[in-house]
Amino acid sequence: MILKPIDDRVVIKLDQKTTEKKVGNLYIPDSAKEKPQMGEIIAVGNDEDLQEIVKVGDTVLYAKYGGSEVELDGEKYLIISRSDILAIVE
Repeated sequence: MILKPIDDRVVIKLDQKTTEKKVGNLYIPDSAKEKPQMGEIIAVGNDEDLQEIVKVGDTVLYAKYGGSEVELDGEKYLIISRSDILAIVE
């Protein structure tokens, strides 16, 4: 299955690296950990202005609470709008 964003949206592949974290004898679950706010763009919508700014393969920094997270074929993705992209990481 393929995710194809429309208008001014992009699909970002989230980093799946999880490290087990303990504080003393307490285990910190994934739901309590801070999520990374960086990912790789795997698809760009059909907005021409957006296509001039970002492209597939760019690593971007995005807003902490922006977008919608989806899981497809065991991979996690985030679909965000142009306004939630904060910077391109070079």
